[in-house]
Amino acid sequence: MSDHILSHIDPLGRAQMVDVTPKDPTHRRALARGKVKMLPETTAMVASNAVAKGDVLAAARIAAIQAAKRCADLIPLCHPLLVGAVSINFTLGDDYVEVEASVETVDRTGVEMEALTAVSVACLTIYDMCKSADRSMTISDVALWEKMGGRSGVWRRPPESR
Repeated sequence: MSDHILSHIDPLGRAQMVDVTPKDPTHRRALARGKVKMLPETTAMVASNAVAKGDVLAAARIAAIQAAKRCADLIPLCHPLLVGAVSINFTLGDDYVEVEASVETVDRTGVEMEALTAVSVACLTIYDMCKSADRSMTISDVALWEKMGGRSGVWRRPPESR
């Protein structure tokens, strides 16, 4: 067993929301990524904006931004934050679309969950937009890549786990 204490568990083992009121607001940023793996033909359709439902990446970008702003409505013990900025980028490979979300705030707690939620919802939106062409798609590799700000400072995913 590790020495880490679960901050969302009280001494009686019950779920609790962490009290962040004593903390000072600081600039915080998180970067997350995920992939939707698909047939090469599906990636080509996304790239050429030939998916019947419309512009896949535009819909996924808007969905991701909305998801980041509503994260506390989805994750039970997540603090509602004033999200200052959300940036969503896509990289198209031969057989995948990679989603990258960067979320920033000035607040008392970090935006890791907002970035991860943005990526997850963008990936789900891509799946939804493309499912009529390719039901074999998979969503994978959703992970936090970097966070900055707060007491713990900067964290980056180690190269061996990339």
